Amino acid sequence: MRRFYGDADASDTMGGACGYGNLFSEGYGTRTAALSTVLFNNGAACGQCYKIACDRKRADPLFCKPGVTVTVTATNFCPPNDALPNDNGGWCNTPRPHFDMAQPAWEKIGVYKGGIIPVMYQRVPCVKRGGVRFKINGQDYFNLVLVSNVAATGSIESMDVKSNDSEDWMPMARNWGANWHSLANLSGKMLSFRLTNTDGHTLVFNDIVPKGWTFGQSFVSKLQF
Repeated sequence: MRRFYGDADASDTMGGACGYGNLFSEGYGTRTAALSTVLFNNGAACGQCYKIACDRKRADPLFCKPGVTVTVTATNFCPPNDALPNDNGGWCNTPRPHFDMAQPAWEKIGVYKGGIIPVMYQRVPCVKRGGVRFKINGQDYFNLVLVSNVAATGSIESMDVKSNDSEDWMPMARNWGANWHSLANLSGKMLSFRLTNTDGHTLVFNDIVPKGWTFGQSFVSKLQF
């Protein structure tokens, strides 16, 4: 099932449980969705792409746009509402797969007044412009790195960091959404990142963060999955 949230310009969909912030400046635009618990998978689905079409066999044909699909990126979480039935208000309850799409994306496949319609969906490779992006937040001994603009699977399985004064890679842990953290003292050091996506492909971003960096800075690589 799927419905839409936000308004016609998708401004109400900014932020979200994946941590991407401004979806326009981060390259995600208006074709985004909040996923139900079973799909969101505690943030592991952040950045994944889905091709969605209205299921005309199950939906009222008045509310479907035939022969049309839209590809959306997972950028948010649709929380469950266990006080309501799964088929009447508890759309994002476990184990129901559900997409709350930004209104502009929804209107590619459905008629506005349709509200909630059955859909068909499948995971598809993500297509992105430019390289993988990193933004470092946090504080000393708590380095929180947002990974965004990831192509192919769109999602990251594991992440490691290495500073210029060490030969060892240190594993990072998913903190929330697409944010990964390390508890090492890395402030101001030149940093490299190693990412493995959910297909098992690994990329190394050598010296992507220069010496003297400060929290809040973003870094754009030239590498992409």
